[in-house]
Amino acid sequence: MAKPLALAFDVPETTGGDEDSLEPSPYEESEVHDSFHQLIQEQSLRVAEEGLELLSLGPGRGDQTLPRPEGAPVLSTATLRILASMPSRTIGRSRGAIISQYYNRTVRLRRRSSRPLLGNVVRSARPSLRLYDLELDPTILEEDEKRSLLVKELQGLSVAQRDHMVRNMPLSLGEKRWLREKSWSPKVKRRDQQGRRRGAFSCCSRLRYTCMLALHSLGLALLSGLYAARPWRYALKQIGGQFGSSVLSYFLFLKTLLAFNTLMLLPLLAFLVGVQAAFPPDPAGPVPTFSGLELLTGGGWFTHTVMYYGYYSNTTLRQSCASAREGGLCSPRLGSLPYNMPLAYLFTVGAAFFITCIVLVYSMSHSFGESYRVGSTKGIHALTVFCSWDYKVTQKRASRVQQDSIRTQLKELLAEWQLRKRPRSVCGQLRQVVVLGLGWLLCLGSTVGCTVAVLTFSETMIQRPASGGQGLEMLALPLVVSVLNLVASYLFRGLAALERHDSPVLEVYMAICRNLILKMAVLGVLCYHWLGRRVAALQDQCWEDFVGQELYRFMVVDFIFVLLDSLFGELVWRLISEKKLKTGQKPEFDIARNVLDLIYGQTLTWLGVLFSPLLPAVQILRLLLLFYIKKTSLIANCQAPGRPWLASHMTTVFLTLLCFPSFLGAAVFLCYAVWQVRPSSTCGPFRTLNTMYEAGTVWVRRLEHAGSGASWLPWLHHFLVENTFFLFLVSALLL
Repeated sequence: MAKPLALAFDVPETTGGDEDSLEPSPYEESEVHDSFHQLIQEQSLRVAEEGLELLSLGPGRGDQTLPRPEGAPVLSTATLRILASMPSRTIGRSRGAIISQYYNRTVRLRRRSSRPLLGNVVRSARPSLRLYDLELDPTILEEDEKRSLLVKELQGLSVAQRDHMVRNMPLSLGEKRWLREKSWSPKVKRRDQQGRRRGAFSCCSRLRYTCMLALHSLGLALLSGLYAARPWRYALKQIGGQFGSSVLSYFLFLKTLLAFNTLMLLPLLAFLVGVQAAFPPDPAGPVPTFSGLELLTGGGWFTHTVMYYGYYSNTTLRQSCASAREGGLCSPRLGSLPYNMPLAYLFTVGAAFFITCIVLVYSMSHSFGESYRVGSTKGIHALTVFCSWDYKVTQKRASRVQQDSIRTQLKELLAEWQLRKRPRSVCGQLRQVVVLGLGWLLCLGSTVGCTVAVLTFSETMIQRPASGGQGLEMLALPLVVSVLNLVASYLFRGLAALERHDSPVLEVYMAICRNLILKMAVLGVLCYHWLGRRVAALQDQCWEDFVGQELYRFMVVDFIFVLLDSLFGELVWRLISEKKLKTGQKPEFDIARNVLDLIYGQTLTWLGVLFSPLLPAVQILRLLLLFYIKKTSLIANCQAPGRPWLASHMTTVFLTLLCFPSFLGAAVFLCYAVWQVRPSSTCGPFRTLNTMYEAGTVWVRRLEHAGSGASWLPWLHHFLVENTFFLFLVSALLL
């Protein structure tokens, strides 16, 4: 066995008392900090020539194997070279080399002398970074001597330079702490010891530090608890590892929708719901008791709460009001703060929509930049193959998740590569075009049929007298729409199976387009039904409450159908496949239909936020339940896609669909309701106005008559709100 080689670093001494007092400049300190990186780079460049350091190899060693202990596998030089370069083989074994290198560089800089580079030293005299432990080497005494000399050199530096150098050393925290303590000057140590003996900290200081540490610990505990309470803390890694990035994109999109709804709900709660709850209006009639049926219909007791538009008053709220409220106004007191509820209602909803629009556009552009970034490392698969397995995790559960993720990623990369190498004949392409044309004709015909059915049934519902939204018959229209959406989605899925697309990505995009056309057409008919027909039929009633209740019922019924689809479409099919058919084939997760269900539910939320300010809270609860239900059903009842594919652009596509058809359509619907439709004369904050938009105009007129102190607000309202050029300019910039 080869004898361990001693490490010797010859540092020439120079004379001159003035040079010893010179301190290294910041540029020279950066050179010291880069020395360890240079040392590793020099070792890595020659690792192919050295193999194992303590063994001499003969000529022709390119493909030969090296002797190993008895019973160990025989590995080639290339394999050993890769293994030796892994972080787990190098970290923790180069402490002596680090200290020696820092000492020699520091001495050279302080004494202004030069020494030969490490690359010119004989290879056998270089410090080893791999394959043997320095702690068992006899040169450990020399290592201690180098460490003590390094401590002396650090003591000669200033406090700021010493802390900066120790902080940037590639050493463990224990080594850094030891060097910092040893490099203190004797005066500092003596002062610290005297302070400890005399009790430098008084009782008040100790109490203050104890309280600060307690608060800091409490904050860390709360942050840890909040992090652990997130539903996607571990589930996203598990889903991505077992089912791939395509299924993971659905749950990431669901997480994004949660953030959007939370961002919209915060201003509504702060400036609208909370203020009206603090100043409740007088009840117009007897308040019904809560029966539980309101959870389905949305009417009854909910109508007399801050849930709907009709509960909000058209008064100017103040801190103190008189008992009598004739005329809808509060008698002011000295120093009271007026709060115009109609103006607050209009501007809060508008601000919430504007903030959501800005965040949505930013998220879409950011996702586009991440998905189509030029110069990305997506094509460098060698990192995944050779280095990803050395992921340095300690828990068995985390190791299993990382292993599944790497395996699934490799499957997706290989499937994408094989798909590009698979050509198709001219006859096959012609047959595919014909089948696609017939499939699209059938899909468009089904969409037209569903739209006509919804329009006919809605006209039938108008002929019936409204029952105040308290009976189960009000669920008829949402049930019909949900059944048509479910049947049409399964029809589109069957057509996709007959078309036999070569690319699974193209198949998903086709399904998304067909389901999107169906849902947007149905929602267009419903918007005409609400603002065109129901407003005329409910002139003497609060039609805003009816529209809000209708949208609430649509969300509840759609959620029930999603649960039934997960139960019968996934659970029952798995049981039949395992118990009866004995095939063991589980259903695959339908990404297109589930994503369109999320977009459909979010569109309903945006359509109804003007008539039900708490509808985003209902959507948040719905999304949280959907996350847990879909995750449980996916893991228990579904299998990974039979044809894996890399969903690198799916998040961008989902956000684009959410922005343009969904958000833009909801914005047009609400703008038409604010600018054109006459509000109800019996309820709501705009009951005395011709349009909701007039609330801002009336407020501006009052400011103009109040005096010149607020003259800039009417000017701002005129140029930013009433001027159409500015609105078109902002829309163009957002687009």
